[in-house]
Amino acid sequence: MRKTFHAMALGLGLALSLSACQKQQHVAAQQAAVVQRPANPDDVAGWQQYLGQLVQDNMQGVTTDSPYVYFVPAGSDANSKGERDRQLEQVQGVVARTVLPGNMLAFGGPDSATTARFIENSFSGAQAGSFKGVTVLFIGDKADEAAVAKALAPSAATYKFVQM
Repeated sequence: MRKTFHAMALGLGLALSLSACQKQQHVAAQQAAVVQRPANPDDVAGWQQYLGQLVQDNMQGVTTDSPYVYFVPAGSDANSKGERDRQLEQVQGVVARTVLPGNMLAFGGPDSATTARFIENSFSGAQAGSFKGVTVLFIGDKADEAAVAKALAPSAATYKFVQM
């Protein structure tokens, strides 16, 4: 009986250690699956996956699980412009109503300058200090970082920049 109990305990310990090892391998595999920046600006699904990964990597200080993520499409055609205009109207409404502290608004797209102008236009009507405790993430080019920082400054948002 005693030998049976020891054998069962040893078997359980072995099973638990193997389970933990498999879990560590799964986490390592997920971390290794880094999504690359799409070369094609029209690859919307690829861009959304790429930007989504960057958002998840920059959630420090955000207390909610669901950030507001805005994909700003590139292009000068009527479809792209119409989509940006509709989205701008939506974001301006969010900015006017403000967002609770601990949340994040993240912006990115294939054309950094277009995304930067989008953020500037979105926050042009923000009340002073209305985004205190809210993180705003801009995923773009270094050349556009300062303009976005200047546009966000009056709102008191915590500004994060990630180079694409």
